[in-house]
Amino acid sequence: MQVCHAKLAAMYQDVADLNAFYRSRLGQTARRVVLRRVRALWPDLSGQRLMGLGYTMPYLRVFNGEAERVLAFCPAAQGVIRWPQDGPAQVSLVEEDQIPLDDDSMDRVLLAHAVENSEMQRDMLRQVWRVLAPGGRLLVLAANRRGMWARADATPFGHGHPYSEHQLDRLLRDSMFTPLRTEHALYVPPLQRGLSLWSAPAWERLGQSWGLPLPGVVMIEASKQMYGALPAGGRRSAARLLVPAGAG
Repeated sequence: MQVCHAKLAAMYQDVADLNAFYRSRLGQTARRVVLRRVRALWPDLSGQRLMGLGYTMPYLRVFNGEAERVLAFCPAAQGVIRWPQDGPAQVSLVEEDQIPLDDDSMDRVLLAHAVENSEMQRDMLRQVWRVLAPGGRLLVLAANRRGMWARADATPFGHGHPYSEHQLDRLLRDSMFTPLRTEHALYVPPLQRGLSLWSAPAWERLGQSWGLPLPGVVMIEASKQMYGALPAGGRRSAARLLVPAGAG
C-alpha cells in the first residue's frame, strides 16, 4: 500500500491494532454492546445511503444488505484493510478534510474512533456537513473522558483525546450540527478476562436503567443545520481518493 500525504495525524492508531482489538474477545464484546445502542437510534436504514469515517467497519457491516449504499472511509494516517472480505471493496483511504463525495450525497454518517484521534476535527466535520443531505443524521461515537475505557491503553478508546458529553455537544454545535439525542454505552469494565465479558449485557441494562456513572462511550445523534452558509473553510472541490495498491 502506498499513501502520500502532507498532513500528519500522529494520534491515529494503526489499522492493524484496531483490527486486532475488534477480533479479540473484549473487542467483540465492545462491538456488540455499542452496536446495540446504534441500532436503537437507527433501527432501519432501508433505502438510506450510509457513510462511516474513522474505524467504523465493525459497526457498518450489520447495515450491508439493508442500506442502499454503505461506504467506509479511513483516515490516511490510520491505514486501511480490505472490507468486506467477500465481494467488492467498500472501504477507501481519504484525507479526513477532503472526503471524495458530492454535496448532500449521504443520508447517514457514522463517526467512530475519529474525533478523539483527529488533529483537524473541525475541518473533518465541515466535510461531513457538506456531504450529509438535508434531513440526514450524523452519529458520533467518542470515548467518554470520565469513563474507565478512556484509561484502558490496550483498547482504541484509551487513545487520543476523549470527550465529555458537554464537549462533544459543543463541538457539534460549533460545526453547524444540532444535537438531537445523547446515549451512553460500555458500562462493562474493560477487562480482557473474568466475569465482565459474559456479564456485559447485565452491566449495560443496569447502566441504562440506573444511570450508572462512568460509561465508556458517549454517543450523540445530530442533524445538519441548514440556516446560514457552508461552514467557514468547507471545501467543494474534488478530493483525492486514496485506495490500497492493487484494489483497482
